[in-house]
Amino acid sequence: MPDSLDRSPLKLAQALIRCPSVTPEEGGALYWLGGVLEGAGFTVHRPRFSDVGTPDIDNLYARIGTGAPYLLFAGHTDVVPTGDVAAWRHGPFAGTVADGILYGRGAVDMKGGIACMLAAALDYLDAVGPDFRGSLGFLITGDEEGPAINGTVKLLEWARARGERFDHCLLGEPTNPERLGDMIKIGRRGSLTGKLTVHGRQGHVAYPHRAENPIPGMLRLAGALLAAPLDGGTRHFDASNLEFTTLDVGNPATNVIPAEARATFNIRFNEGWTAETLGAEIRARLERAAGNAVRYSLDLQPSNAPAFLTRPDAFTDLVVAAIETETGRVPKLSTTGGTSDARFIKDACPVIEFGLVGETMHQTDECVAVADLNRLTAIYTRVIGAYFDAARSA
Repeated sequence: MPDSLDRSPLKLAQALIRCPSVTPEEGGALYWLGGVLEGAGFTVHRPRFSDVGTPDIDNLYARIGTGAPYLLFAGHTDVVPTGDVAAWRHGPFAGTVADGILYGRGAVDMKGGIACMLAAALDYLDAVGPDFRGSLGFLITGDEEGPAINGTVKLLEWARARGERFDHCLLGEPTNPERLGDMIKIGRRGSLTGKLTVHGRQGHVAYPHRAENPIPGMLRLAGALLAAPLDGGTRHFDASNLEFTTLDVGNPATNVIPAEARATFNIRFNEGWTAETLGAEIRARLERAAGNAVRYSLDLQPSNAPAFLTRPDAFTDLVVAAIETETGRVPKLSTTGGTSDARFIKDACPVIEFGLVGETMHQTDECVAVADLNRLTAIYTRVIGAYFDAARSA
């Protein structure tokens, strides 16, 4: 690691933001990160994975230490596109600081979080040296914002094949709605998408007996899917929710009965369902509603996003205590929000998510308060110290 490297979370975040790593481009972010970790004594690997019909993706895995317990930090350096660059107050890859705010694509999602993880790890190693009891690692992908095929899934398989085993993982996604310390994610809802088509017969509106209008049938089936709640929620999850995202007949004419009506819906579901059991429920509702009156077809899309829950334990308590000490707030344990790579990591070890305030993620002028970078670094440093202190005293 260069002696001249400024290891403050701000400078580390600026260095990452200045790498234009819009999915699937690596943009220099993983290679810069790997260089810093190698300089700090980590063994670093940069696997690149491929698959048919998807872009090749660079990933990073780094570890220091050989013993247990093993605490893993996880995240992604890829970012979503900037949109209209001219609409940004500051260049999206400039890493500009103005009035105590750092601007840039990835400032909160999630290069800022990775910078805080990195700063915390360097601070801890400076304090205790490389021979602490246990192992500390980084599992970072360049494919979280993309198809998520050549990223964390394959990186975990690669690590498992090498004999790597993790005890706990902290994923640095932006979990806080308004203030640092608001929320920890201890699970995520599953996601299932369906495409529904009602089949009719095209014809002239003046001769409806010669046609078969699919629109009433679509309304009937959509109503059946929405009529009754899927469930009432669970202790840790809200009720499962179905939302229609498109309803379309693609008909520009006012005097033509269309041949088909199409709809797309997405369900965010809790741990009471799997994609298979939920699919069976959707099919049963449609079949009852259609009877012999509505001709339809249903295409349920393959899902790699199951619902999961990391049940609160001593590690959760440790992270909560670190957050409360540094912020004065006791975070809510939540399963809200969209999907994340935690859905893959959960099969390797218990995983919880805690990062920055996500209010501006994916927006023009994405930004983070410098004070929050410093505070999150302090939280992560406290987590690392408490984690390995507990191992030494066990």
